[in-house]
Amino acid sequence: MTTDEKVDAAPAGTARTTPRGPRILIVDDQRNMRTTTALVLRQQGYDVAEAESGEAALSWLLAEPFDVVLTDLKMAPLDGLAVLRGALEISPSTQVIVMTGYGTVESAVSAMQNGAHDYISKPFKETELLVRVQRALEKRRLLVDVGLFSDEFRERYKLDALVGRSAPMRDLLTRLVRVAPTDVTVLITGESGTGKELIARAIHANSKRATRPFMPVNCAAISESLLESELFGHVKGAFTGAVKLRQGLLEEASGGTFFFDEIGETTPAFQAKLLRVIQEHEIRRVGDNASIPVDVRVIAATNQDLRVAISEKRFREDLFYRLNVVPMMAPPLRERREDIPSLAQHFITRFNQRNGTRRTLTQGALQKMVGHEYPGNVRELENVVEQAAALSRADEIEAEDVFLEQPTEKTPASGIRTLAQEVDDAEKQAISMSLERNEGALERVARELSVSSTTLWRKMKRLGLRKE
Repeated sequence: MTTDEKVDAAPAGTARTTPRGPRILIVDDQRNMRTTTALVLRQQGYDVAEAESGEAALSWLLAEPFDVVLTDLKMAPLDGLAVLRGALEISPSTQVIVMTGYGTVESAVSAMQNGAHDYISKPFKETELLVRVQRALEKRRLLVDVGLFSDEFRERYKLDALVGRSAPMRDLLTRLVRVAPTDVTVLITGESGTGKELIARAIHANSKRATRPFMPVNCAAISESLLESELFGHVKGAFTGAVKLRQGLLEEASGGTFFFDEIGETTPAFQAKLLRVIQEHEIRRVGDNASIPVDVRVIAATNQDLRVAISEKRFREDLFYRLNVVPMMAPPLRERREDIPSLAQHFITRFNQRNGTRRTLTQGALQKMVGHEYPGNVRELENVVEQAAALSRADEIEAEDVFLEQPTEKTPASGIRTLAQEVDDAEKQAISMSLERNEGALERVARELSVSSTTLWRKMKRLGLRKE
């Protein structure tokens, strides 16, 4: 066998052919249906992989990229909707076609509403299958050809502030461009300093509300009573100091986007009022009984785990599901280290423009930055770059000019472990114990740990865990 003829390694329980064309993953627990469909596609020159279950499909998706996923809906324990969610979470540009039997068209329509490209009813004709796959590939090709990370694309979609070409950023920006034109609520999660407000602003800039106000409010910085007055407004005499009627920020933002930062810091009482805004599209000023209609798109962000807050009765479950229609995660900097040089160059260019200087970063300075853990994420990196630029004695910033408070390089003899290592160990123990309690049933493990099935599989793969 020559090098060109070598077959790639595949996850257990799947079959692979020699790579020849666009990559397609077929997911079906019925062996005859799966192999027959694969044969038809291979005869057309497609590179086809087969997965006999939703679990096997997620293994494939986490390991390798695919252009199209063709999945059955009725499978256990992970069904086609779980495969759909996993495919879009791992690679939002992948096109998913769901296969349905008679009487399940409603489920297929629901799948399309959740991001599937198309559906096809069983039994289907060979020509019908090939036409639908070709259409999915054309859509995928358009997404790629548009040049997601080209300067023109970034300028067109106002993404200049979201710097990075890593896999997590590619997935984030692909999802952002998809969801921005819609009017659904978005919940952005992520650690402090990861750029959640920048993501919210980019969503607004690419929405049909872009010409209307973008109104950000930091819920953690305002007391509950003041927050209510600021958002809803008040009538004259509503409380001491209310000498005249005041319009609230939600009214001022009408037609635009309202961004609730640190939504996890609000009280359940305030959350009930916010739920009414989202459900009924109306508010009541403090001290008034009349309802006022408002038209705003709601985007919220938090650095907390809201599912934990729900279990502790600190956050309303009904509000969580209203906010979490489209979840987006701002990745921490330690998971996108390849973006650090680009971010550092971005910050040094901005520093030079503001201060009329010509500072440059040497390779030594960049390498030192890449080796840091950045508990403060992108915000910390920005501070590091600006401090080095301000204190450097020459235009060329050397490694010794870069001050890092918490270097990650420790000698083995020191016995000091990084925060990331401690977190990995804790996650590994929690997942292992849950797997044992639930006898390897991944859906139950995911529910118990309050993570998606895809996130669970990704963590297990990174930590070297098997469901056994």
